[in-house]
Amino acid sequence: MINTVLHVTNKNNTYTFMKAVITGDLIDSTNYKPQELDGILNVINTEFEDFRSTYQTDFKIFRGDSFQGVVLDPTVALDLAMTIKTTVGKIVIQDKKSSGLTDFRIAIGIGEINLKRDSILESNGEAFQFSGKTLDTMKGDYPRLLLKTADKDLNNQFNVYFGLLDSITSKWSVASAEVVYYLHKGKKETEAAKILGINQSAVNHRKKAANWDAISMLLKRYKTVVTNYISNGN
Repeated sequence: MINTVLHVTNKNNTYTFMKAVITGDLIDSTNYKPQELDGILNVINTEFEDFRSTYQTDFKIFRGDSFQGVVLDPTVALDLAMTIKTTVGKIVIQDKKSSGLTDFRIAIGIGEINLKRDSILESNGEAFQFSGKTLDTMKGDYPRLLLKTADKDLNNQFNVYFGLLDSITSKWSVASAEVVYYLHKGKKETEAAKILGINQSAVNHRKKAANWDAISMLLKRYKTVVTNYISNGN
């Protein structure tokens, strides 16, 4: 269940929440053919629909190669970012101009959001500023994932972790991304093997090559730390 803390209510039915905003843009988007870009965005939109029903989020694509979403529970923001990255990472693009997997730069901002009752996107606040401005600083190939909150120590801690995560995912193959995608979705190795049409030992090998166990530890650590951060009223 999502733990929503209501801070302010006013006569305009506007509420102030400590929530997360995730903003992302497709790396080297000009290197994709129009039909390839459409395919990537269609896959992402399908995930966004799942996010909406499962996590009470609202994501929108803008400029044709970027997205932004409001996440009512900031503790799942990293899970969603990882889903987005593995969703596009497992897409096979023939004759891709740039090396590496299809990927997004993603900035997670956690802070207050002025949320109107009628539309989650008719909102503003520091979480939007944290996420949007941080993404604007992300140029070149790396970093590809950053966190911004009002706590500098928290930002520094996780952005070191995310730098290590970047170094891991930069070595992934499409096979790595698709195995992590299904494991992250809660599939067992046997279930992932059946979906991918391979045996369990192959899934286990790809899991180890992708450093899934270490990534899983990071996802759990993020949830614990962000839960404490919000509970302390930061």
